Amino acid sequence: MNLFDETCFECSKIITRKYSTSFSTGIKAFDKRFRYPIYAVYGFVRYADEIVDTFHDYDKPKLMAAFRAETFVAIRQKISLNPVLQSFQQVVNQYGIEDELIDAFLRSMEMDLDKTTYDEGGYKDYIYGSAEVIGLMCLRIFCENNNALYQKLLPMARSLGAAFQKINFLRDVKADFEERGRTYFPSINFNQFTEEDKQEIEADIKKDFDDAFEGIKQLPKGTRLGVYIAYIYYRQLFKKISSTPANVIMQKRIRVSDTHKMALYCKAVLHQKLNVI
Repeated sequence: MNLFDETCFECSKIITRKYSTSFSTGIKAFDKRFRYPIYAVYGFVRYADEIVDTFHDYDKPKLMAAFRAETFVAIRQKISLNPVLQSFQQVVNQYGIEDELIDAFLRSMEMDLDKTTYDEGGYKDYIYGSAEVIGLMCLRIFCENNNALYQKLLPMARSLGAAFQKINFLRDVKADFEERGRTYFPSINFNQFTEEDKQEIEADIKKDFDDAFEGIKQLPKGTRLGVYIAYIYYRQLFKKISSTPANVIMQKRIRVSDTHKMALYCKAVLHQKLNVI
């Protein structure tokens, strides 16, 4: 059984490395005992997202319904022959990740199957389910069943997840709008996206970032650097987006180069040594 479990976690690790160099680098900065659990969470959410955004020649609602059902069967039975779900169910059961968080995430993925515009309420629900709950799943792992610490850091973890997702929306606005027909930000006309619109979104993101940083400084020591690396990666991406005109945002995807990411990684390590975090 140990070989089976290790193989399943390694599958989630491969998925993470293939899909996200940024998060893979951040995970390496965690103490070893946290790495497999975070890979498992990432593998789970990535595959659900793939159903929505990639499998265009297949019956997506049917695939998503099957994935949802298989997820909760795996959690209840504490076993799955799907390596992604096997590693995920172990983490869910070990760290007490609530069904509500998993259900909220899957509901957000299901919203992407047919929903293309959002009002204020729908926007908040989507961000909660698609991003904030992922931060809370990770926080459950970081707190290692210390519920008092979890409850204390919960609002800041939600803010960090929200900041990351809103930046993703801005970064991917061209593809979402032109290729997928989606607009997540409520009351924004992306046919006439203005600097004022962009600045309003950015002010909201900045508040989320400021709130989140206070939580990062209070994370357990073995997790703090990894989360901080992801934080400064996204802060740099946010900085680039903020300095890019609204009309350019609608024309190309803004990114941070791999070279710059490595420099930011070194900066994060230095900040840890200087007790900045």
